[in-house]
Amino acid sequence: MSRRDLPLENKPWELALPKAYPMQILHPFAGSVQQYNEQLSDPDRHRPRDCPQCQAQRPLTAHGFYTRTLIDIGFDGAIRVRRYLCQSCQRTVSLLPQFVLPYLRSSLQVIAQFLLARLLHRQSLTAASAQAAMPYQRGQFWVRRFRHRAEELCPALAALTQPAAAPDFVGRALQMLEATGWIAAHRFLFAHLREHLPGWPPGLAPDGRCAAVSPAGAPA
Repeated sequence: MSRRDLPLENKPWELALPKAYPMQILHPFAGSVQQYNEQLSDPDRHRPRDCPQCQAQRPLTAHGFYTRTLIDIGFDGAIRVRRYLCQSCQRTVSLLPQFVLPYLRSSLQVIAQFLLARLLHRQSLTAASAQAAMPYQRGQFWVRRFRHRAEELCPALAALTQPAAAPDFVGRALQMLEATGWIAAHRFLFAHLREHLPGWPPGLAPDGRCAAVSPAGAPA
């Protein structure tokens, strides 16, 4: 088995995996964490009209919240995530804000900022860590993880944008993410391919659709 095939190790900045795998869909919210928290009181806002698990064609019932931690630009604390219940299959669905990555504490914006600084703009590890306000050890983890994922991301992102000319898959994937927009790419990968942009944490098989993405050819 090659090093590429070895599972990636869970780290302290990843959230603990649940005993059960609840269905998660993305909340189409654009704004700050504070604005997100302020609008949570209205359960009808973005209420799912049907069940993504049993496909029952009836609005889901508000079913409380759970709390999770988040590290974002200018925010390091806890947010609430609204749950809904399907009355047909009696399973819950979590409405995760689209700036949050499932099971990861760091937000998509924070991870993107570091990866762009370090891998695309070739800043030093110290400079990239300072720009993203994260410890360099965490930054090194994201570099390894993105390099592991880059080849698989390129063909998946080709559905959204033209493949970029780059000397390697890392550069190509970063340029394609920039062209598409990181949140738009995350939304597409998660909703349509059931793919986690940085890669699912070890031991977690995603609930729902799985897609086999063929590897792309060598970058031009």
